[in-house]
This record gives sequence, structure tokens and C-alpha cells, in this order.
Amino acid sequence: MAHHFGSKEELWIAVVEQIAGTAVPMIEATRKLQSSNLGPRERVERALTIFIDRVFTDPDVGLFFSTAATEQGERLNVLTERLVRPHHDVFVLLLIDAMDSSNLKRNDPELIYWMLMNAISKTVSYSHVIAPFSSLPQRPKEFRKAVLGVALSMLA
Repeated sequence: MAHHFGSKEELWIAVVEQIAGTAVPMIEATRKLQSSNLGPRERVERALTIFIDRVFTDPDVGLFFSTAATEQGERLNVLTERLVRPHHDVFVLLLIDAMDSSNLKRNDPELIYWMLMNAISKTVSYSHVIAPFSSLPQRPKEFRKAVLGVALSMLA
């Protein structure tokens, strides 16, 4: 570890940077929705689909984030700026636009963002906890479809 990263802290930062790098396509696809031909609500729905696809592709990111988000100080700042803010800033704009155009019920866009992202990522990341109660986690396509359906219904 010391040879490749120098310290435990530098290893942690390298993990955050790796996750941030793999999130770039998701963030860029979400950003492009702002100028798409889709309507405001459809943009939000598409952004949710993009996020869900990402979470299902790499559910361990949600587990890492759940643990890392308990940090305080500089680690939390790094986590927020590298992993959260880039996606947050493009997604919340889509929510605000949909609300301003009356395509989405007016609510606090920050609260909607956090509730949706946490509900989705934790549901997928903790599918092993859900498994004794539901067979959906053993059926990935159906599980993904169900998560998307519930997330979309949260927008109603």
C-alpha cells in the first residue's frame, strides 16, 4: 500500500477518484438531457433511468458511499465535491425545470434529489438485506424495472 499510494489516506482518495471517474459518463449523459428534445418531466425520468442503470452496474459504490458518508471534515468535503456535487448539480436543474414548467409537482428539489438518490442506491446496494423478504434481488431485470417504477411513482 505504501509503495503504490503512500498512505491509507491517499488510497482512500484514489478510490474516490476512481469512482468519480467511472461516474463521468452518467453525469455527462444527465447534463446532455438539459438540451434534449424531451419534455421537462421526461428529462427527469430519463435521468433517473441513467442513475438506476449506473447503480445496478456497480452496486458496491452505494455501499462505499454509505460508509464514507459518515466521515466528517476533509474526507466528507472530498466525497461531496468529487462524488456528489457533479451529479447533484445537473440533476437538480432538471428537477427545477420540470417544476417550473408544471410538469412535476412543486416540492423542495433538494429533498427530492436526496430522497430519490438514497432510496435507489441503498435499495440496490443492500439487496442482500431485501432478499429474505423479496425474490426481486435474485431477478436483476425485474428488480431494476421495479426500482425504476417505484422511483418514478415517487415523482407523482
